[in-house]
Amino acid sequence: MRYVRYLCIATFAVALISVALANRGIVTLQVLPVEVSGLFAVNPSIELPLFVVILGSILAGLMVGFVWEWVREYGERAEAAKQAREMRRLQRELAKLRAEKNEGKDEVLTLLDQAS
Repeated sequence: MRYVRYLCIATFAVALISVALANRGIVTLQVLPVEVSGLFAVNPSIELPLFVVILGSILAGLMVGFVWEWVREYGERAEAAKQAREMRRLQRELAKLRAEKNEGKDEVLTLLDQAS
């Protein structure tokens, strides 16, 4: 299984390198519209190799997706934590009740009762 993972990673790396080599041309990327850039007195364009724009867009999309999914699953994580706290509380209460029930009994009988 480990070798299949390495094969997939190597295939992905070769694909990314081939995209980078095939798209080395310089492109002008407009970051802001010209009208908006006049208000902030910044240069609205950047010249980058095309593969940087492509791979940067993929990376930005992945990051947005990861953050979106993390925020979406917040409720589920909070509910799981709440249930875990409740389970620990109930286990402590059960141990306390068993200790009260077995108080004054023989140790062997207490151990047998706790095993069930």
